[in-house]
Amino acid sequence: MSAISSPMISVIIPCKNGEKYLEDLLISIKNQNADIEIILVDDGSNDNTGLIAKKFNCVVIRNEISKGPVVAKNQALKIAKGSYIIFCDSDDIMNPNTLNLFLDEFKKDSSLYAIQAKVQDFISDDISQEEKQKTIAKPQAYYGLFTCAILMKKDVFDIIGCFNESLKAGEIIEWQTKMIQNNLKIKKIDFISTKRRLHMTNFGKMQQNREFKDYASILRAKLRK
Repeated sequence: MSAISSPMISVIIPCKNGEKYLEDLLISIKNQNADIEIILVDDGSNDNTGLIAKKFNCVVIRNEISKGPVVAKNQALKIAKGSYIIFCDSDDIMNPNTLNLFLDEFKKDSSLYAIQAKVQDFISDDISQEEKQKTIAKPQAYYGLFTCAILMKKDVFDIIGCFNESLKAGEIIEWQTKMIQNNLKIKKIDFISTKRRLHMTNFGKMQQNREFKDYASILRAKLRK
């Protein structure tokens, strides 16, 4: 499927102080042979995140004070022009031909609302030996939750609504739950779409306690229903 005939994909990147790894991600996205717009939400950064994004001709939304990745995703969704949406973390790398492979799957089955691919962990080579020993990378690829691993129709959000901004983390689990509740079809494919960089300041590590609280809140709500 050529970039000319394919529908536009909105690539959404919530990012705070991401200058260290952001360029690697943006290069990997720009190298996709697809019709894309990149929307980066510069969420209260005090580094060169915004300047790097503008260098790559991204659409930049600037929050002077950080509002968190959940709000950032919603901000980007409101201005996204693409027929499809993919969310990326600023420290990851999208593998070649990922977007066209996703689009080919949608072309085969128009009833799909999302395609989910795999992620492969790697330990960033710029961290110390001591940090590497504390960082555990999964040896096998696994199905990713967003992080350049799920392409979805933008129509999904007309059906399930935007993300719950009362959550600081755990919004992905709630998204999955709503997809299931609304019988929206997701297809898993055996393809590694993303290299997921592990380092000492991954958002998941920094927000682990909050993630557990949010997951518990989502589970309680699900059980009440």
